[in-house]
Amino acid sequence: MANQAYIVTVDVDEPYAAEVDADTLEQLVGHVLRGEGVGAPAEVSIWVTNEEELHRLNQTYRGKDSSTDVLSFGNEDDADSAFVSAPDQPRYLGDLAISFPHVVRQAEEYGHTRQRELSYLVTHGLLHLLGYDHEEPAEAQVMRAREEALLGALGLSRDAAS
Repeated sequence: MANQAYIVTVDVDEPYAAEVDADTLEQLVGHVLRGEGVGAPAEVSIWVTNEEELHRLNQTYRGKDSSTDVLSFGNEDDADSAFVSAPDQPRYLGDLAISFPHVVRQAEEYGHTRQRELSYLVTHGLLHLLGYDHEEPAEAQVMRAREEALLGALGLSRDAAS
């Protein structure tokens, strides 16, 4: 493929469209992928929706009867079921689903902007797509350090008045 860029599809449900800037999310995805050494072209999709959808997805795909703030559906999670694509096509990393009501509540709880919280959730989800996890304390520490380094480089650290 001639275009050596990241391909980011951002779908935002209508109630949240005025509060989510797709261009900013596309730039964030590029920043995170470059920071993690992911070569272009690569593709990811982001869906910003409500907490009921995240609850449904969490129950359907993870067997958890609860809502959550972000879910990552990686294309490369299981080599046996990964999508097959032509060699000249971008690497498809996967999909993120984000609950905007969680963004609002968590931004208020943590005392930062909605943009910072949304950026954090996108970064967190992308790192999951790239193989990071936080099930074990050591893994969580590594993942959190990468999240904060990537966001800090954009002036979106937890300590910044963002």
